[in-house]
Order: sequence, then C-alpha cells, then structure tokens
Amino acid sequence: MTIQQYYQAQENAFLAGLIEWLKIPSISTLPERKPEVRQAAEFIARELREIGLRQVELIEGQAGQNPLIYGEWLDAPGKPTLLLYGHYDVQPPDPWDEWSSPPFEPTARGNDLFARGASDDKGQTYILVKAVEGFLRAEGRLPINVKFLIEGEEEVGGQHIESYVAGRPARLQCDAALVCDTEMFAPGLPTLTTGLRGLVYTEIEARGAAQDLHSGLYGGAAPNPIQALAQILAGLKRRDGRIAIPGFYRRVERPSRAELAAWRNLPFSEKAFLKTEVGARALVGEKGYTVLERIWARPTLEVHGIRGGFTGEGAKTVIPAAASAKVSMRLVPAMRPSEAIQQYRAAVKRLTPPGIRTTVRVLASSPACLVSTDSRFIQAAAQALEQIFGRKTVYIRAGGSIPVVGLFDRYLRVPTVLMGFGLPDDRLHSPNEKFHLPNFYRGIESVGRYLQLLGEA
Repeated sequence: MTIQQYYQAQENAFLAGLIEWLKIPSISTLPERKPEVRQAAEFIARELREIGLRQVELIEGQAGQNPLIYGEWLDAPGKPTLLLYGHYDVQPPDPWDEWSSPPFEPTARGNDLFARGASDDKGQTYILVKAVEGFLRAEGRLPINVKFLIEGEEEVGGQHIESYVAGRPARLQCDAALVCDTEMFAPGLPTLTTGLRGLVYTEIEARGAAQDLHSGLYGGAAPNPIQALAQILAGLKRRDGRIAIPGFYRRVERPSRAELAAWRNLPFSEKAFLKTEVGARALVGEKGYTVLERIWARPTLEVHGIRGGFTGEGAKTVIPAAASAKVSMRLVPAMRPSEAIQQYRAAVKRLTPPGIRTTVRVLASSPACLVSTDSRFIQAAAQALEQIFGRKTVYIRAGGSIPVVGLFDRYLRVPTVLMGFGLPDDRLHSPNEKFHLPNFYRGIESVGRYLQLLGEA
C-alpha cells in the first residue's frame, strides 16, 4: 500500500479521531478546565506513542502551567530534521447561544466540521500527526527525521513553551520547523504564509479616588477613571486610523514592490471581504494603503475591552474608584516589542488626566517574523502543495501572531514553514468555528508529500 492509498483508506478513522479530540473542552483561559486541558494533552501523547514515535513524554512546567508534549523519530541518518509544532488548547466558546450546534459536540454539516478548536488548532495539529502516521504504518519508517512539540498555552501567552525552547535548544535542534496554524487565502488555493505580525498585549488600569463615590455628592470634583480611560484611548489613535504614539512608525518598512504586486494578483474582493468576513457597514484604517497592506503589513492598536463601574440592570449613580482596558498592538518586521512598549507607556503617561494614576501591565509580547521564499524548505512546501491541490502556491502574510515562530527564530535559528489549511471564513475565536473537511484530508496528503520531497532532496 502506498502512502497516498493509506491516507485515503483511513479518512473515516482520521475523522473519528479528530472528533474524539474535539470533544474535550481544553480551554486554557479557564482554571476550572485544567482537568480537560490535561486530558487533551494525554490524548495526543497517546496518539504519538501508538503511531510509533519515540521518547514521547508530557513535559511538566511550573505550577499552573499546562504540559508540553514531545516525541521524536530520528532514524533517517543524513536526512533533514523537521520540528512539527501545534497546540491543543482552545478559546472559550462564548457566547454559547450563538452556536448552531454545541461547541464541544463536533457536528458535520455539508463538507464542514463545526466545533471549537476544529481549525484553531486541533484539526491542523492532527494533520501533522496523521501525515507522520501514514509513513510509519505503511512503510515502517519516515523519509526524514521529525520531532513533535505540542503545547497547551498558545491561547494564553505560551510561557511554558518559551522557557522550554530557550532552555533546551540542543534537544530541539532541527533544520526547519513546520507549523499548521494558518489559513489558505481562498478555497482550493494552496497558500504559504511568509510573514506574521508581532504582538504586544497590555492592560491599562486607571485609579482615581480611594473608593467608589456618589456622583451627586462628588460629581464635578472627583476624577472619573472611566472617563480618563476614554480620553487616553482616544489619544492613542487618531480618527483616521493612524496610531498617535510618538516614534511608533520609525522602524516600519513597506513590503517590496514584488510582494505588493503579488498581493494585487490575489483573488481578493474588498466588497466580499466586508460582507462575508467583517460584516460591518464600512472598513476603516490608514488612508493610502490597501486592505491587505493594512491587515498584513501595517502596525495596529486595538481596544479589546473596558471594565469598571456599574453595568448591571437599573441605575446606580457611582463614580468608580478604578477602571481598566485591554489594549493590544500588532507589530510588523523590524519593529521591536521592547521599544514599542516603552513608547506606549510614555504615551499613556502623557495622556493621563490630573487626579488619575495609571498602571500599564504587559500581558504578552512577541516579535514579527518574515521568512524568505528562497529557503529550500519553503520551496519544497510550495511544490508539495501544488502537487496535491493542482494549483500554483501563493505567498501571503498574516495579520495575526504565532509567538512560537519568533522563539524558533531566536533560540533555534531555523526557518519556520507556515503551511495552513484553514479558510478565511472558519470563524476562529468566534461562535460556529469550523474546519473544511476536504482541506483536512488534503492537508494530510500535502504534509506527507512535503516529508517525501525533503527526503528526496
């Protein structure tokens, strides 16, 4: 039996295994879900052992951290070593009432499988596992050496994997890394992501009086932290979408002419993007840049939530003592997270009104990354995708951040291949997340073909 025949014969078994994994609510942001998070880790570790990986172990971290899963197969002397990464933790499913089917009861409708984690990232991580399984079951060996590193904290900052990668570069030594946690630009269009924006995620806390105050007795004299936050947030970003932090754009570089030309040739409709993906009345952002430039190659500042004061039913005339806001910045290549944080802190301090004390806490940060298409690992990936999907591979950037890519670059000094099989309408982090099943099966075949091409080189 050939590898391709094995993959096709096992499609039902692959889907059944994925469904079993998706049923586990491994929500890393909720402490009460710790048992389920561990259950999901044990599930994938057991899978790695059963397909023939060696040295499979759950790597424990500090108290409260979720385990990493490591496994390896290194019996291909003289061949490249590929580090395969994925994550088994998922976002909370809220709001529950907006799901068409329960988020942890995977449901197939047409060619799509709906469940939390279906695309981000259990489904795509499972692609890597099943691609490797095909060789070990059908041929008894792999064409190259592989190491798996799967984490359970990607959705909450990944502190465990950061310390592990920094402290164990010898064990993780490889020639390249492969991550399946991105998307195809359009259905049926093989896609490689060559750039990711970096991230700085913060919380601003504003404090005024020592305790909540009656607005009738103290309004007009006492400082209001919610009003202060509104002024600070409005001062950080202009109405035209440009970030108003002094020096913030100093290192921002525009993509090359060749890259911009390639983006113009992509099958992209601004009207369709607005209607089917955003669902708003109009798009916003910096003038003078295309939508793809704004979401892939320009820095951003976004407010994610504001908390403080009275928000219950009825009325309570109170001036709150404190309020907070969650704010993130996306960074582009050449920008430095430490410098952006320093500039941001200074801007918040400058914008803080009299009578208010502000504190800025950095919850997560990671640099942007950009991989050259000249890399032989990128070129082999493009070739594998073209052979399976029957169309020429396109290169894009992604507006999101995958912190582990920066870790691999910093500590392992290797390129990362971002070979994703999600789709733009997969509703990541939203109700009714899905994974297109033809992409799941073709993704397994594509990764398998990629391993073959690397072994033949």
